[in-house]
Amino acid sequence: MVDLIDAALSPWVLSRGDRQSQAVALTFDDGPDELTMDYLDMLDWLDVRATFFLVGQACERHPHAAREIVARGHEVAAHGYTHRPFPHLNGRQLQSEFTQLRDMLPPSSYGRLLLRPPRGMISMGSMFQSIRAGYTTVLWSLDSDDCRTTRVVDVVDRVSAAAPGDIVLMHEGQPWTLEALPQCVYALRMRGVRFQTINRWLNRP
Repeated sequence: MVDLIDAALSPWVLSRGDRQSQAVALTFDDGPDELTMDYLDMLDWLDVRATFFLVGQACERHPHAAREIVARGHEVAAHGYTHRPFPHLNGRQLQSEFTQLRDMLPPSSYGRLLLRPPRGMISMGSMFQSIRAGYTTVLWSLDSDDCRTTRVVDVVDRVSAAAPGDIVLMHEGQPWTLEALPQCVYALRMRGVRFQTINRWLNRP
């Protein structure tokens, strides 16, 4: 069913990457925050590039961290301005979210803007407005469940099971997620899995 949805809505909605690429995409929601620099240092040490879905209001609180994500070679994408679920907003409110968020995101070298709706909640109306605003909606195929546990082993077990083509949902601001990252990356590399950003999968520079 996921494949049928991807085929029907491509290039406007992506929930899984290229299975032939032997790569997975690590994605981080809800930042930037106080732990962002620690996440970036860890990813540098692991030599992994990821996609960060940033909240506009969080970018206002941590502008340096938002810019540093791009400076370290990672991809930045949109995760709403206020983090309110899109289906709960009327058309004017949603348009305001898109406009304010675009102004807050640090510039990057990537092409089409990527968007992950807060909590992954979409409706036909919000999807239409997202497309009109020029966004490709990115969901996920593997949830790390790191927002429902504080146990490092739980996160490692979930992420280590990722298959080529998976888009992995993770979150910033959680020390257990940060602690789990080296074990996750090591386990996947032992299986020959590489790491990819979303736009690379979409064959964009």
